[in-house]
Amino acid sequence: MRHQPPEPEPVALEITDTLDLHPFRPAEVKDLVRDYLDLAYEKGLRRLRIIHGKGIGVQRRTVRAILERDPRVETIETASDASSWGATVVTLR
Repeated sequence: MRHQPPEPEPVALEITDTLDLHPFRPAEVKDLVRDYLDLAYEKGLRRLRIIHGKGIGVQRRTVRAILERDPRVETIETASDASSWGATVVTLR
């Protein structure tokens, strides 16, 4: 019988205008970004920065696909600072 590793404990995050996805597993990203949008919106944050990293662009595409489907999203931009396409800046309505 194969022993399954225990599920990781939920991580409590402070909701700010920035979400860094680096500490999370790729399988967690979709739910995490959706939950973050909900909580940031409830908190009244309207300009958000989601750091997904540069890599080969998989996380960026995942994040942007979620954002494009969310009716609260007004604009989606590539960060204009040194992180460039490693971060996406979002404006909510």
